[in-house]
Amino acid sequence: MTSVIETRDLTKTYGSVRALDGLSLSIPRGGVYGVLGPNGAGKSTLFRILLGLIRPSAGEATVMGGRIGDVAAGRRMGSMIETPRFPPFMTARQVLEWLSAAHGLHSDTARVSGWLERVGLTEAADRKVRGFSVGMLQRLGVAAALITEPELVILDEPTSGMDPPGIQEMRALIRSLAERDGITVILASHQLLEVQRVCDRVAILNRGKLVREGAVSDLTSAGERLRLSVTPISRTLEVIAALPGAHGSLEGDAVMAALPRPEAPALLRALIEAGVDVDEARWVGADLESVFMTETGSIQHAETIIQEVGHAR
Repeated sequence: MTSVIETRDLTKTYGSVRALDGLSLSIPRGGVYGVLGPNGAGKSTLFRILLGLIRPSAGEATVMGGRIGDVAAGRRMGSMIETPRFPPFMTARQVLEWLSAAHGLHSDTARVSGWLERVGLTEAADRKVRGFSVGMLQRLGVAAALITEPELVILDEPTSGMDPPGIQEMRALIRSLAERDGITVILASHQLLEVQRVCDRVAILNRGKLVREGAVSDLTSAGERLRLSVTPISRTLEVIAALPGAHGSLEGDAVMAALPRPEAPALLRALIEAGVDVDEARWVGADLESVFMTETGSIQHAETIIQEVGHAR
């Protein structure tokens, strides 16, 4: 698997604060890669180092096969970090033409119009940027990151300020960049459901460290359970409890069985032999949010707050 980004023991300190703490990470070429973490986890610091905007305190990194700051490698990248800002007196079209010229590209009306269309700004192409909403600025920022047709693009919160239809459109665009254009997309977002839908792999950071990394399908399937619609429920729980390594719980009107996939047929046979009517059995995976909350300690933090509130009352 070819990597577009490699970091080794990457560290960045600000006084006594470690924004990144010995981060070692390998991001493969192709697809959509999510970088997740709570505020202060080090995501923006990582992106700024990769783009050559700040220097690490220790460690090293390579981007597109070149060291940080390598001009040739940098020309193969695009980025949008935080809310983009553009000259307010320019139109969206003028912004992209201006950026094209700044990158030494020849004036290409078709290319500019094409990216405006793909980010959903065709109708606003000749409106001045000063009247744009936050969501429209995000769209223009994505187009600006892509105007050079890079091989790698870093997008930090690209759906910030967008309504649900806009978020859906951005999700489709990001997938098309990977699948149609062959661009490697690195995405940071707090909208974990969208990340689960659009990303192939994710890295979860917490306090500057890598706490979990892998394919989204693997991370979510690790906590999967068998959801059973059965009658009677009490007998079902007894059968599950009798199986080695299996655990059952009641959620609403369904029984959730935690057991390895290969053991599912044996469980279903045991239920039928015990006279249990099985109306439905299907696997239910854990969502990325639960994985994120567990890995970053957010669940324990939330429980502590709830307990403190309860004591205060």
